[in-house]
Amino acid sequence: MPCELANAYTSSEAGLQSSRRAFLKGTGSAVLAAALGNTAAAAPVESARAGGARVHVIQTGHVKVKETQIEGCGHGRVRRLGPILDTRWSQWLPTYAWAIEHKEGVIVVDTGQATHLKSLPAWHPYFQLAVQFRIEPEEEVGPQLRALGIGRKDVRKVVLTHVHIDHDAGLSHFPHSQILASAGEIKRASGLAGEIRGYLPERWPSWFDPSPIVFEKTAFGPFDRSLKLTMAGDVIALPTPGHTPDHLSVAVLDGETILFLAGDASYAEHQMLAGIVDGVSPEEAPALATLGKIRHLAKTNPLVYLPTHDPGSAHRLETRKLTNLAKAA
Repeated sequence: MPCELANAYTSSEAGLQSSRRAFLKGTGSAVLAAALGNTAAAAPVESARAGGARVHVIQTGHVKVKETQIEGCGHGRVRRLGPILDTRWSQWLPTYAWAIEHKEGVIVVDTGQATHLKSLPAWHPYFQLAVQFRIEPEEEVGPQLRALGIGRKDVRKVVLTHVHIDHDAGLSHFPHSQILASAGEIKRASGLAGEIRGYLPERWPSWFDPSPIVFEKTAFGPFDRSLKLTMAGDVIALPTPGHTPDHLSVAVLDGETILFLAGDASYAEHQMLAGIVDGVSPEEAPALATLGKIRHLAKTNPLVYLPTHDPGSAHRLETRKLTNLAKAA
């Protein structure tokens, strides 16, 4: 299913074209006031100090999907069928989870992959035709947290950006934590309808009973709703619908800089900048609106953009590399 993405790229956007090719083919290198690899072994954990907190990026294996899942081709049903019909695979992409060591307790954002993803339901066409996972036991989020000195009972909260299988597969490591997720996301993922949509609710732990995230009518930059996840107000959940209708992201404030844990708002920074919708978002309009809000936030505040599957996220966190709006569409 060839697609030139002419509506998103022009011949003058050579930098974004280069970033896109590197991401797809694997040729690239691996504020409250202002805003109110490819190895089998576990990858090194990168971290950065954020005010009174330390943010760790934890790579939980790799995933490979179709190119038209990363960058949607066409519109409507044609775009959504792309990940099944496309014959072109992406490079192996990282799947990151995030740990925020905060004075109020550790907050984990997404739980990443787990070894049970090596075996997926044979009846589901997406699982058989459109996704591959590579993950070893020591790469799961639990062992890597323990290597950082963070035990199960140290994790106060787990925030799920959404519950696609590469984001919730590590839930079993957090039986003592408060799990937070959008109520709409859990409803969408539950039961037979959820399984048909590509969720795996039957693999949730028996104790899984997430607390619903209910956004307050408190603006955060261009976002008209938000929810503080800490009493200090320096870790904030934001609604970022698109990839799923109730997808959310997490902003960690470090002075004037925002560390934006994007989940799957886009697969990479350059797609956010270019306003490219992926191939699995149910509707294009909410996804485009979300990407526009993130660009606006990055225009008005120093922002480090950290999507789950961008090979550049770990380096951007470590170096505090800010989003460059000069590359935006």
